[in-house]
Amino acid sequence: MLHPSYADLINVVNSGVEEGEDPVVSSRYSIVMATSKRARQIIAGDEELVDGRGKKPLSVAVEELNQGKIQILTDEFAEEAEDAAESETEVSEAEGAQESAEAAETEADAADGE
Repeated sequence: MLHPSYADLINVVNSGVEEGEDPVVSSRYSIVMATSKRARQIIAGDEELVDGRGKKPLSVAVEELNQGKIQILTDEFAEEAEDAAESETEVSEAEGAQESAEAAETEADAADGE
């Protein structure tokens, strides 16, 4: 038997939801998908957020979720985070282009001064 139970995990995940809002998860499937994704991240080398010595990656992921160390993002929030990351990348690319232009201008000024 899974400890904590699916019901306990659903309650932990939805604990931050205010009254009248849709719950973050409402099914076991969401819990299974989130913990399996986190287990794959741990297998790939991500740092464990709880003491996982002697435990399998899935058990560690379940414990992380139960302790509130990881969160399940709703589709809406995930899209907002993705849009923010894309905007940040666009800003970084623009800054890089501006720095390249400034460097080229500085080189041209140095060549003129010789």
